[in-house]
Amino acid sequence: MLRIIDARTGEPVVAAPVRHGPTRVEAHASGHGAGSLRVLLVADLLVRALELGGTPAWALLSGERDQAELRAGATALGMHPFEDGRDPGAGAGGGEAQVLHVVGEGGRTPDGVRLAVAPAEGPVPGGPRPGRGAGGTDPDFAVLRLALLSRPRTEPVRLDAEVLGEARDTLGRWRRVVAEWARRPSRPVPDEVRGRLRSAWEDDLDLPEVLRVLRWVEAAGPELPDGARFESYAYADRLLGLELTRDLGAPA
Repeated sequence: MLRIIDARTGEPVVAAPVRHGPTRVEAHASGHGAGSLRVLLVADLLVRALELGGTPAWALLSGERDQAELRAGATALGMHPFEDGRDPGAGAGGGEAQVLHVVGEGGRTPDGVRLAVAPAEGPVPGGPRPGRGAGGTDPDFAVLRLALLSRPRTEPVRLDAEVLGEARDTLGRWRRVVAEWARRPSRPVPDEVRGRLRSAWEDDLDLPEVLRVLRWVEAAGPELPDGARFESYAYADRLLGLELTRDLGAPA
């Protein structure tokens, strides 16, 4: 059961109460910057986690500035589409069981359950970034997504060359080993791995812990078959959205 810390009270709350009806996740972001995209990413992860738990959910974007740019950045980072939260009819008649607000520091403080997101500084889709490629840009925005996922959402993050380089190396290595594991006979996700992954993301969306579980899977000994490693990474990627299976079928 997904529980999150309500920024208003500091207390954990159930993200999806035991009632029929979907959950609406509203991201409050204005201005095209890394901080705003981090707010949208947390909203996207929340929707994914709810859906993995069997709760219908959808995301809305509320704000006054640079909405088109934010939507384009969200698409580049592999997020689900956001409905327009400025539309009075958005989500009307859905009979939501819960409304969750994702807000950045210093932003709107709407009534209701709030998830607080600390600031982020660094590159955004469409702008120059330290990394590979012509003009210092890197076309793989999953690198930026992984860099943001690697830090607790309540801690400020600066996406400098070192942080992005670490994320790029990790993502490249994981895609290579996932492609290698896919060549072995498939095995189910071990119960221990599934339990550790779900416990991590259901505990206030602890994405850094999810990534630590994947590192443990990668480093585990021969008692963990490669086919089980592959299925574990594919399962976790339903939440992470890093396209970890992208290189399946590529030349070894």
